[in-house]
Amino acid sequence: MTAGPNSTIAVAMSGGVDSSTAAGLLCEQGFSVVGLTMQLWNQRRLPQVAGTSSGGHRCCSLDDVYDARRVAEHLGFPFYVVNFEQQFEDAVVRPFVDSYLAGRTPVPCSLCNNHLKFDELLRTARQIGADRVATGHYARIRTDAASGRYQLLRAADHSKDQSYFLFGLKQEQMAGTLFPLGELTKPEVREMALRMRLPVAAKPESQEICFVPAGDYVQFIRAYQAEQGSAVPDEAGEIVTTTGEVMGRHNGVHNFTVGQRKGLGIAAGRPLYVLELDSETRRVVVGSDDDLRTPMARVGDVNWVSVAGLEIPREAEVKIRHRHEPAAATLEQTGARTVRVRFRVPQRAVTPGQAAVFYTGDVVLGGGWIL
Repeated sequence: MTAGPNSTIAVAMSGGVDSSTAAGLLCEQGFSVVGLTMQLWNQRRLPQVAGTSSGGHRCCSLDDVYDARRVAEHLGFPFYVVNFEQQFEDAVVRPFVDSYLAGRTPVPCSLCNNHLKFDELLRTARQIGADRVATGHYARIRTDAASGRYQLLRAADHSKDQSYFLFGLKQEQMAGTLFPLGELTKPEVREMALRMRLPVAAKPESQEICFVPAGDYVQFIRAYQAEQGSAVPDEAGEIVTTTGEVMGRHNGVHNFTVGQRKGLGIAAGRPLYVLELDSETRRVVVGSDDDLRTPMARVGDVNWVSVAGLEIPREAEVKIRHRHEPAAATLEQTGARTVRVRFRVPQRAVTPGQAAVFYTGDVVLGGGWIL
């Protein structure tokens, strides 16, 4: 990665150590850098949930904007805040709420990447004369010599890899994207931040969804729906076993997620886990840990990243959660943008709404949403 005579890179700055170090590295490599921080969510909205944070740091706060500006001043490059609040609400927050109410478990970070960081922000960067956008993600991009396609790869440090959240990247987006930290480990990034004397060198990592304090998504949904003048619908229903035995009642499928064991509100004398959420019948189906394991998953809205598509069934490794160890599977195309995943070994808690991302080694073939 070398700087041309007029190479300008817009760095998506979250105010954390990763994006700040990415900006610092690009400055050292001779690029002209512009810092852009996305204003995504008004932290003063929904005050009834704002005070529930457990103390874990969440990204995109007002403090983060301040920290990003301090880093830009320290490194000596221009800095701007771009307001994407409406786009964020339309593309991330509203689908997040709707998904939970429909019995699915969404991945807001992937939605944000797909619709904002590598779409809206890239367009904004080009409008101000930047050639490319850089972020602090731990992932890699390379060009495949045989096909000429851009390929997305897992980070060199697999423990920090974030490629799972990037499966929505298009070829034209990868052409305009840099991941300066892709070959580095987190300790190396911390060392570099200290060497550069960045004001955020010791800042802790964000642990929470930026618009959901303390991870209490149920309280957030109630507050958001009330603000919109649309109370959470009465979704009370039955908790049943796979044989139809009624074990109890619940107050809404949005209170549960597949694989959940605690907080079911029933006493069965044996461990029970959520197997399925049916928003139409308002039923929460529970069963044993063995019942949670399935040999197959249906995946929709598939985006092929590093390959043009799937002509015949092929072997791959599939992640069904960010921290899930990729599992051997066969991919079969079942529609224009749908794939059937057949796992070699049944996988636990395949959850509708989560992403299924397909790998071969470190290369991300593509991914989509579990149906």
